[in-house]
Amino acid sequence: MSKVKTALIVGGGIGGLVSALKLHQMGVSVRVLESVETIKPFGVGINLLPHSVKVLTELGLADDLERMGLPTAELMYVNKFGQRIWQEPRGIAAGYHWPQYSIHRGRLQMLLLEAVKERLGENSVLTGHHLKSFQMMGGMVTAQFENRKTGESLGSFGADILVAADGIHSAGRKYFYPDEGLPKFSGRILWRGITESTPFLTGRSMIMAGYQDQKFVAYPVSPETAGKGSSLVNWIAELSIPGEVPPRSDWNSKIDKEKFAPAFANWDFGWLNVPKLIEETTDVFEFPMVDRDPLPKWSFERVTLLGDAAHPMYPIGSNGASQAILDADALGEAILEHQAPEVSLRAYEDARREPTANIVLANRKNGPEVVMQIVEERAPNGFVSLDDVISQQELADIAHTYKQIAGFDREKLNRKVGV
Repeated sequence: MSKVKTALIVGGGIGGLVSALKLHQMGVSVRVLESVETIKPFGVGINLLPHSVKVLTELGLADDLERMGLPTAELMYVNKFGQRIWQEPRGIAAGYHWPQYSIHRGRLQMLLLEAVKERLGENSVLTGHHLKSFQMMGGMVTAQFENRKTGESLGSFGADILVAADGIHSAGRKYFYPDEGLPKFSGRILWRGITESTPFLTGRSMIMAGYQDQKFVAYPVSPETAGKGSSLVNWIAELSIPGEVPPRSDWNSKIDKEKFAPAFANWDFGWLNVPKLIEETTDVFEFPMVDRDPLPKWSFERVTLLGDAAHPMYPIGSNGASQAILDADALGEAILEHQAPEVSLRAYEDARREPTANIVLANRKNGPEVVMQIVEERAPNGFVSLDDVISQQELADIAHTYKQIAGFDREKLNRKVGV
């Protein structure tokens, strides 16, 4: 049995909650401390790739995922005229032994929260607790927390290890890298919405249209809505903007659709009417597309980073939530395998730091979506024959290379369980 008996997890997002479930499965006593007063099902759609679904399945959540998530049937890239560039099956349809799910982020977070409370106890999650400081001494780590709104001290908690899973603005990361500054802005802004609409293509298709400076992503996220013959569509509109974006504290605020909708006014592909989808959406939220540089070190004696606190990345390749889930799995396995807490955290970092750094850097070059940029540069006015623009082999190689970088190469993943 590992010498890690107790753990503090800072952050009640997807990475933090999956870590709690995984460590509990390893026999560790866990407490999750979250800054917000009430965890609510905020957010829009995300994708869970097969390797992360494998982890959640091993945590006993397969039936819940099947009930809440919509199995993604295919991924398709098209140009700004809706002409097909690349199309491939996904999840079970692609021969994986686990599905790929499109799911509402808030529903997934609440599912994980309920599972943590049910398995670890109602008092295992404390909200309204923001990490203020911590010290490592006497063979343990002691952390101090405060109410972020009032500044009121909420006391100290001690454990064998502390896992900072507190997002892109992580207090844990800032402690070790105080001069890092703000996240790095890509020059692109995302507008996100979710609305009930007419199903498109298979009714379980994920599409990406356009190119680097102007892109639209859409996919359905609700099996209940699909069962009624409709489609709850999560969408993202993306534009490059000139200059630097000043720091803002209200990036999650609702905005006027006229800020970006005119750029997509002519994007009616017949099988998907982009301007109509935007028009039918009530609430639209604005976000800068940001990340941070890969770090040289995550683990410091009895404290480590996880998820967006460790490796925030551009939302390209459907990887953010999936990589946090893989972090949680690797952390649990390292704790099970090694005795000393410090050795466990170093082993976790050794397993995950380089692979996630490679994804961060690949996403800065548009990841698998680079095929859209290639076609835009070679055929900005569209094409008669795609083969005159890019070969099927080049397309297949780009798709396969990214799967290897992101850790969901089908043969390797299926082989891991001997099936």
